[in-house]
Parts: sequence; C-alpha cells; structure tokens
Amino acid sequence: MSHDAIVLAGGTGRRLGGVLKPQVTVRGRRLLDHVLDATTGARRVVVVAPEAVPVPDGVLRTLEDPPHGGPVAGIAAGLAALADPAPVVLLLACDLPGAAAAVPRLLATAGDLALPGGRNSAVVRNSAVAGEVVGGVDGVVVRDVSGREQWLLGLYSTAALAGRVGELAAAGRVRGGSVRDLLGPLHLGTVLASAEESRDVDTWADRDALER
Repeated sequence: MSHDAIVLAGGTGRRLGGVLKPQVTVRGRRLLDHVLDATTGARRVVVVAPEAVPVPDGVLRTLEDPPHGGPVAGIAAGLAALADPAPVVLLLACDLPGAAAAVPRLLATAGDLALPGGRNSAVVRNSAVAGEVVGGVDGVVVRDVSGREQWLLGLYSTAALAGRVGELAAAGRVRGGSVRDLLGPLHLGTVLASAEESRDVDTWADRDALER
C-alpha cells in the first residue's frame, strides 16, 4: 500500500530530565532509529524534530513554528512538509522502539478495509478487526495488551487526518491540542499488539526495562 510516514520527535523529554527523547539509546541505537525501521516501506518520511536531532539522508525534517506546539501542531507540520502526500499516512511517535514489528499487520488490515478513501469510500462489510465488524474506517491503529489504542502507532486516511487538522485549525486548537482532540472522533479499526510492540519509553526506568 502506497503510504508516507510522519514521525513525531519534537517533544521536550521532561520526564527524561530534558534530554532529547529521540536521541536516547536503547540496545545500542537511538529511539529515532528504531522507529525509522518502521518506515522502510514508506514512499517518503518526514521527521518532526529540531535541528539538534540528526536525521538520515533522504528523510525530510520539519518542525512546527513556533516549536513546542504539541503533537497536533507537529502532525500539521508533517502533513504540510509532505506537500503532495500519499493517500495513507503512517503516524508514529519516536518513543516506540518496537513499532516496526506491528506495521506489516497495520498495512495488511488497512488493505482489507480499503483505507485510502476513509469513511467516505464504499462501506466495507464483513471485515473483522480485533473481533469487531468494521466498515468505512478512517484509519487502523494498534491496541495494546491493556486495551488502550496507540494512536501514534497507526495508519490513517490522509484525507481524514488532514480534515481533522483543518477542523481544529478553524477552532484555534492546533497549538496545544491533544492527540485525543485530533484523532478521537475518527472511526478507527484496531489490530492487537504484543507488549513489546506497543511499549513506549517515557522515563529512564522504561529505557532500563527494555535494556534488560
């Protein structure tokens, strides 16, 4: 499935003592590099991060202006940097080092549900995702072992995602807006993930647990 990828890597890392989160190493590699493994099938990849975070050759970089505008502002900046985006976008947080293992299932499920057209496409019937019948979805996301949806490990209809960004922009709620504000209203299918795939790194204790 043709898709682009946006990796959010511009957070302040407050729970890490102010260290740049994408630069934290896990098992000898930066968190950002682990997450970029999940984007190998993407047509284009944009990392939303400050200049202090190196990105590989061929990867686009952008940042919301002014910085530290929150995840919605970061997603809006990522979409703008893609200019002519693919019909589907893979949305990833930089603190999910196991994300690459889940992406093939997300892609397969998105294909089953005819994701590119979003909910405005023909309704898909009798498609079971995570035990539920789903039709006309706007995206497919990972559901972790606790039942929580990992919105920043998901594939989205670009039209649906851009539409929500536009709605929040019209309401003056892009800067400082939450991921729930942006993605909560969308109709999403889910795939189940292992604990390793959905485990995030917010603290040094989280990092140490993964190292062990």
